[in-house]
Amino acid sequence: CASWEFAKQILPLLLIGVLVAGFLLGRVGHEGMIPSEWIARAVGGNSLFANFFASFAGAFMYFATLTEVPILQGLISNGMGKGPALALLLAGPALSLPSMLVIKSVIGFKKTMVFVALVITMATISGMIFGTFFA
Repeated sequence: CASWEFAKQILPLLLIGVLVAGFLLGRVGHEGMIPSEWIARAVGGNSLFANFFASFAGAFMYFATLTEVPILQGLISNGMGKGPALALLLAGPALSLPSMLVIKSVIGFKKTMVFVALVITMATISGMIFGTFFA
């Protein structure tokens, strides 16, 4: 019974996320609303900037459960590097703007900023390592 309630909460968000990702990022062989040149310029390859940008963007995004998979699939097919993809995947679930606000209310502003900086830094470094050796 609890599983069905959970599924009813997640499935609409998942479907909306997939539709929005498809609309913005397109599908294989078809350009979406966001040009692939923009994606390749921002997060293509395995540069420090690409990994940092992906980590920073992931830290402020809010991903509903399982929506990061189709979003990343669309980004990768439009030119995102494997290292920045991992950086986004690491920073995304660890942080979001709503979670930052909650963390700030519990541990204070300074400690929250240190936590955010550490998550972004570690996700950036992990993306660089992955992109260099495994992608």
